[in-house]
Amino acid sequence: MAHSFNIVKFIIAVILLIVLVQILVFLHFSSIHWHDDHPIRGNDHIKSSNEKLLSHVSQIFGSKIKAKRTLHGSHRDLSPPVLDMPYKAPCKPKHKDANSALKRVKSESCRREILKTACLAESQKLYKTHIRRSCPLHKSGKSPAKSVTDTKPIPRGPPIRIAYIMTVHGRSIRQVKRLFKAIYHNHHYFYFHVDKRSDYLRREIKKLIKDFPNAALAPWSLSTIWGGATLLQMLLKCMEDLINKENWKWDFFINISGSDYPIKDNDALTKFLRGHREQNFLKPHGRDLNRFIKKQGIDRTFIQCDDHMWRLGNRQLPPDIEIDGGSDWIALNRKFCHYLVTSTDSLVTGLKHMYKYTLLPAESFFHTVLRNGPLCKKWISTNLRLTNWKRKLGCRCQYKHIVDWCGCSPNDFKPEDMPRIK
Repeated sequence: MAHSFNIVKFIIAVILLIVLVQILVFLHFSSIHWHDDHPIRGNDHIKSSNEKLLSHVSQIFGSKIKAKRTLHGSHRDLSPPVLDMPYKAPCKPKHKDANSALKRVKSESCRREILKTACLAESQKLYKTHIRRSCPLHKSGKSPAKSVTDTKPIPRGPPIRIAYIMTVHGRSIRQVKRLFKAIYHNHHYFYFHVDKRSDYLRREIKKLIKDFPNAALAPWSLSTIWGGATLLQMLLKCMEDLINKENWKWDFFINISGSDYPIKDNDALTKFLRGHREQNFLKPHGRDLNRFIKKQGIDRTFIQCDDHMWRLGNRQLPPDIEIDGGSDWIALNRKFCHYLVTSTDSLVTGLKHMYKYTLLPAESFFHTVLRNGPLCKKWISTNLRLTNWKRKLGCRCQYKHIVDWCGCSPNDFKPEDMPRIK
């Protein structure tokens, strides 16, 4: 008898639940046609209760109901509930690199991004391969970059003003303060980008620059990783911000990190730049272009998500342009920066899109645009830096935990390296 009574109670509960759901669904769809002065439409607290009940019912049935509200004039429109559908992969990637990435990825959003990118890449629809060069020089396989010395007479003209892009991360505020003090000049400008994960450093830099009208902190921030696509995005966004600062009249864009330090004073640097006002300073890789492409992984497709650069397979590079690259520490004149930020030609837009899926993009994008663009004659083959390269110490695949590739980094200068600086 008790068992039969429990069954009856269960059946009654199910019937009541079904009736409740039908009433709520009727109220939901009928409300679309109610006017604003309707008693229910005119009471927000009743409407909120209705939405809470819908949410509660959706949880009972294990499905997520989304109520999308749009406002058009005085009329509000509630769209019908939309159920989340299971994700359907656009294809089944064939390349072993893409499948390896899918096995290792942790987040669902990154897994979907990898699938989407790999499928587009394998169908050759990820980016345009017909990118045209506009350099007036004929393709020769040789870099148009020129060598230069600082013995050239300094021409007359207005003083050079530099916009320093200071890209910093971690907690080393003492090091940042020391660098800022060493390079500061009231004729120059200082724009800080702090890594998104470095909240302490952001707070300290705000305090540091609050009394300097020629210093600013980027109001946005990206999480940058070694070799990642966000490094190039960060530099281009900083460049755009500086172009849009109408009261900042700068001539050169120079990026530096918190571990840099000047070995020549401000006068020496500005005099040298004044003699080469129309030039851009980029250090190229060398003469063996094919070796550089293979070594850098430029002929592979990469995607950045979950703070990792995932290798997805081989790719075909645009045949009509000459890929170039070298150091990502650069000194570019304002004219070239303006071209990079504002141009809508196929070279700039096409390469920006292609380099979203490239390892170490900041080490190649600027070189490739300059080599193939209308300013290809304005290139000097140096980046105005002294770098301490010791391959055995700096090339140990130390970034494998964040990049599906082996790379190298320069080493710190130590007391035994001082003769090189002098």
